[in-house]
This record gives sequence, C-alpha cells and structure tokens, in this order.
Amino acid sequence: MFPFAKMADTPSAENDTAFRWSAPQVRALAQRFDTYGPRYTSYPTADRFHNGFGNSDYLDALHRRAAIAPALHAPLSLYMHLPFCANLCYYCGCNKVITKDRSRSARYVETLAREMAMVASQIGPLRRVTQLHWGGGTPTFLAHDEMRAVMAATREHFDVANDGEISVELDPRHADDATLEVLAEIGFNRASLGIQDFDPDVQRAVHRIQSVEETRRVVDTARRLGLESISFDLIYGLPYQRTETFNATLDRVLEMAPDRLSVYSYAHLPHLFKAQRRIDMFTLPTADEKLDLLAMTVERLVAEGYVYIGMDHFARPDDALAIAQREGRLQRNFQGYSTHADCDMLAFGVSAISRVGDVYAQNEKDLDAYYARIDAGELAVLRGMSLTPDDHVRRALIGELMCGFELNMRAFGARHGLDFKRSFADELQALAPLEEAGLVKVGDERIVITPQGRLLVRRIAMVFDAHLREAGTERAMEAEGKPVTFVPRYSKVV
Repeated sequence: MFPFAKMADTPSAENDTAFRWSAPQVRALAQRFDTYGPRYTSYPTADRFHNGFGNSDYLDALHRRAAIAPALHAPLSLYMHLPFCANLCYYCGCNKVITKDRSRSARYVETLAREMAMVASQIGPLRRVTQLHWGGGTPTFLAHDEMRAVMAATREHFDVANDGEISVELDPRHADDATLEVLAEIGFNRASLGIQDFDPDVQRAVHRIQSVEETRRVVDTARRLGLESISFDLIYGLPYQRTETFNATLDRVLEMAPDRLSVYSYAHLPHLFKAQRRIDMFTLPTADEKLDLLAMTVERLVAEGYVYIGMDHFARPDDALAIAQREGRLQRNFQGYSTHADCDMLAFGVSAISRVGDVYAQNEKDLDAYYARIDAGELAVLRGMSLTPDDHVRRALIGELMCGFELNMRAFGARHGLDFKRSFADELQALAPLEEAGLVKVGDERIVITPQGRLLVRRIAMVFDAHLREAGTERAMEAEGKPVTFVPRYSKVV
C-alpha cells in the first residue's frame, strides 16, 4: 500500500503515518473547521480580479515576459476553453454554451486561432510549450477537422513539445472511437473523463445518463491508442447519493483502474449557477451523510493503493503526479494539481484565465462579447489584476503548503528577504487551534501538514490569505450594525 506520497526533505517519518479515514473522525474535523473557502488554483483568487485591469495591462505583461524569455529558458503552459455542450448537466458550474447546433463551433475555432496569433506575436516566436490542456464545456463537441484546425493553429504559433503533457477533457457519451483516434493523431497523450456517479437515480437527478459500458469503451480505446494517463472525475454530495450506492460506483471505477482520480465535493450554489435550481435540494445528502461519503471514498482509494495527493486528488504511485509530489515539483494552476514547474499559462477562449509573470488576465465571459473584441483586432481581456509584493510572497507560501504539505520557515524567509516568524506572527498564532486538532505541526523551523490535515489544506491555507481579511467583510459590516445576508462565493472546504 502507498497511503501517502512521501514529502521531499521530510525530517521524520511521522508525515507518512496512515490516518484512518473513519466517518466519526472526518465528521469531528468538519464540524470544527469546515467553512466556505477558495480552492487556491490561484492566489489571489479569481474573485479578486477587477475591471480596472484590461488589454493594455495584459499586453505590458506579455512584453515584459518576452523581453526576459531567453534568459528564463522557461516553457509555457497553454489552456484552450472550448465551451460548447450538447446537453446540460444540472450540477455544472463551468462557463458553457448549451446547443445542439454543431455548426456554432466553426466561428469559435477560427476566432481562437486569431487570438493565439495575437498573443504569440507579443510574447515571442514559437515559445516552447510543455503542457497543453483542452477544457470546457465538451471539447469533443468540435468536428474532427475543427480539432485538427485548433491543434494546427497551436503548433503554428507555439513549439509544442512532443514529450509534453497534452491532455483533453472527455465526456464518454460524446467520444466515439473515431474521435479518440483523431485526438491521438493530433498529439493528445492524456485524457480526463467525467463520470460523477454511475447510479441511475443520481444520473437522472442531475440530467447526465452515462453507462459503465460506454465509459469502459472510451478507457479501453484510449489505452489501445497509447494515451499515457487516464483520469476520472467523480462528485460526492449529489442528489440521492448514499454510501452503499457510491461504493458501487467505486467498484466499477476501480475495475477500470484509472491512473488518477479527482473526487470533488458538490457545491450547491443555485444563486450562482442557474442550472442547479433544477436540483431538488431536499434530495441532497445531509452534511453528515456527505462526510460519510467522503470518508468512505478516501479510505477505499487509499486501501486500493492510490496516493492521496491532497484535497480531492489521488494518483497511482507510478503516475507523474505522485512522482512530482515526491520530488517536490508539484504545482497548482487553474486545472488543479500539475506536474510542471511554475511556468506562465496562456489561456485562450471565452472566460479563460491567463497567468503571466505578476498578472492574471481573464477573457470576456460572454461569447458574443468575446467575438466582438477579437473581431475588432484586440485581445478580449475583461478583468484581471497585478500582484503586489505581498501577493507574490503569499502565493509562493500557499503554493508550498498545498503542494508539498510543509514549509521550512527559515529557508522561505531567506528566499523572500524577510523574517518569517515576525512577518507572519498573526498567522502562526491563528494556526494554534488547527495544530491542537492535529491538522498541522508548527516547529521551530517547519510547518508540517499532517495526513489528516491534507483533507482541510484549504482551511490551513486560508490562514495566510490576506485578501480574506480585507475591510468590508461581513464581520466588519456587522460591527457597524449593518444587516448582512451571507451568500457564499466559495464551496465548502470539505
């Protein structure tokens, strides 16, 4: 068994001690510390982006990176957002366009190519790319020739490494053998399959009917075509889920032996996502039932030999994700945990978020607005932000905790030119109740997140998030005697 990934430079073996993921223990932790919080795919988080940041700011960032690119020798990561879906899944919170009209993607593909050309002209010719991801939406909504056209435009403007991680999100209901053959032909070597749950009652409730057989067919074909890594996405907390039915889904999943699994907590936020209003909230598991689902899932996957990467990610010990964590190379980006070093990410398409140096830039969220901006010969930045020096430090700190699950305070302070214990005195004090609960250990030199702390690593990271403590929060308003109706912006951390 491989219950947890060994941490790089771990001073003792205590971090690798297996934690029994029993329902009572998970419930006890959640009752004390579960709250709404960011997933930290970026820091600062995307809700801090503002409309005062626009095209000129993003162009300045591209020019700065182009000027130092030869010295950096740094590869790029690319993300393509392909928003079209033929069917609406009620739980989904992605930026998507629901349509049965397959012709609608033609204009999008052409516009995407023009956006790539504009960005590439600013950042330098044929920059090396070691990571490329197609997300959505449903990327396989595109016709085969359109898939080829998107990849051809990408290779025209960027030097995509043959041994890079080239991944695509797949809906097994819309990925026949011919489509998978095209994806392999144009260079994809990894695939992430949406499953969520195989139980028929759950599938009907969320409007996603997907059989075990069609899912297995996609897995078998992908492996026959030589794809190196297969990842599954599951969701716990959906309508009608019970531990016995979700355990049956895990039986079917484990028979297919995915290389990675992401097991996400369903966040019921109908005020943010209109489609979720079609879900009867009275069919959702109770808080305790949802925690039982989580405890059962983690215990089951760990017993099957998967490495618990942290939060909601699992990987086989020989998968690149687990290896990257053992070697201290694990990162987080807008796709979650990543194997590549901290490199710039250029993102294309409606609502896509780029990270270039010290800025984040998000494209227009509305499809027509995105088209209008690109048609006008300009980039489509809607909002973003430039990081302050403090943001840089905290981004690095939160990244180390969430990826390596420990931090050498002395070494971190030396790298960033600060006295760690003095600069973060309030945060270290705020860790005390988390330490008392066994989630974290704070020593003279190191902060170490324990195995059980990995479950609540988002809650631990929140201690170091300065933006969560800004003036104007609900607490400050209450202190001024103003009524507050709490409307969560984030999902629960468990």
